Amino acid sequence: MISPQKEKTRISFKKAHSLLAKIIAMVESGEYCINIMQQNLAVIGLLKSAHQMLMENHLNSCFKKAVASNNTKRQQEMVEEILKVSNLLNK
Repeated sequence: MISPQKEKTRISFKKAHSLLAKIIAMVESGEYCINIMQQNLAVIGLLKSAHQMLMENHLNSCFKKAVASNNTKRQQEMVEEILKVSNLLNK
């Protein structure tokens, strides 16, 4: 069973997927650029929201387990993973 948090994330991804299909159709039909950009920004917002929800879930589950394990190697790996993902987001 999927958690309520992951269900919210899944819904954001599905909405983004649907909007991307709409954007592709808009580009193919020669719609006004500003309208396309507005839809694009909506997709970006949905993806950022989904990313935030995934990060929160990861920190509250996987990361907490790693910290509680007292396995310093695994703890360091988790920190590096989070930093890597955060750096990619900020590019």
